[in-house]
Amino acid sequence: MPKTAQELFDCLDRLNISHSTTRHAPVFTVAESQSLRDQIPGGHTKNLFLKDKKGRYFLVTLEEDAEVNLKTIHMLIGASGRVSFGKPEALMEKLGVTPGSVTIFCAINDPGHEVTIVIDAPLLEHDTINGHPLSNDATTSIGREDLMRFLADTGHTPMILKVST
Repeated sequence: MPKTAQELFDCLDRLNISHSTTRHAPVFTVAESQSLRDQIPGGHTKNLFLKDKKGRYFLVTLEEDAEVNLKTIHMLIGASGRVSFGKPEALMEKLGVTPGSVTIFCAINDPGHEVTIVIDAPLLEHDTINGHPLSNDATTSIGREDLMRFLADTGHTPMILKVST
């Protein structure tokens, strides 16, 4: 059963990670969420749920305005051949969310470590990182180092690479 936003917050509290959450109307795309930038400081994320030819899954987290070359990213992240977007059913099965709610915080829903997490290095230039708390009707802000502690607690060691163009 996928975790809820409250279970995510409880996890962050257990780890003594300071976090704040701003509720807002559901947003499904980066374009829709850009009106929130003045209200929420820090690095805002977009996330790509990708699958390679051997059925391996990747969650790539980047700054919201970063661009990625999907024809060549496989060479950077160690995927087998070109990647494609994972299907919504696989997204729910692997990370417990629906399209539009994909977030770095989904790591909490991957106890089997079936998804490789990739963070675009420029995102980590921000002191504060923002992502959906497992649903797209809010944005949760945590510190960069705290994000790494959260991921470690979920058993994920992210690949930190420059994947944006």
